[in-house]
Amino acid sequence: MQQFEDMKSFPNVLQVGYQEVLSKSHPLKGNWRKEIFNNNNEIVLELGCGKGEYSIELARLYPDKNFIGVDIKGARMWRGAKTAIEEQLNNAYFLRSRIEFIDSFFAENEVDEIWITFPDPQPQLSREKKRLTSPRFYEKYLRFLKKDGIVNLKTDSAFLYEYSLGIAKDLNYNVLVSSNKIYSELNAFHFSEKEKEILKIKTFYEQMFTEKGHEICYLRVMPHKT
Repeated sequence: MQQFEDMKSFPNVLQVGYQEVLSKSHPLKGNWRKEIFNNNNEIVLELGCGKGEYSIELARLYPDKNFIGVDIKGARMWRGAKTAIEEQLNNAYFLRSRIEFIDSFFAENEVDEIWITFPDPQPQLSREKKRLTSPRFYEKYLRFLKKDGIVNLKTDSAFLYEYSLGIAKDLNYNVLVSSNKIYSELNAFHFSEKEKEILKIKTFYEQMFTEKGHEICYLRVMPHKT
């Protein structure tokens, strides 16, 4: 498939097999600013980035920040990586790996913010550990997220939203914003115009869900270090 061949040569894509990070750290851990971005700007992750729509739009809006889209599905990621090359967005990069190994790639205090955009809600009880807002994943995030770092969730799943809000409260995290219909309630929160622009970014899946009449839920959390 041509997309997979392209990905091998893209300068803004790192593809890592799980054996390379199984029970060990990747060489870029702690070195993203120096080795990849050549600056000291903030690092923002988009987990489960799909086609990279959020990463690309954020990179356009914030040229003074670094964005890394993470996903295992290379055929989708190809689109975002190619757009970043075409537009010379040097602050957008893509990591193809399983998110369960995310803490093998980033060092303590290396990441400023995380976006989780329309992940699989994994509604079966047996799949709870796969949910990207489960305690298991928060434990990983806290290993590399700065003390005042932020985790954002956008989802059309009322189940995942309520679950994620409940977990944040159970863990005594600081819930900054929570809404089960964010577009209807934008003016109820003290968002800046830039923040509103960010929230209005629509991924492929969000477009699909909103066209079906689904409400979009949003959660903004500041986890606490233990």
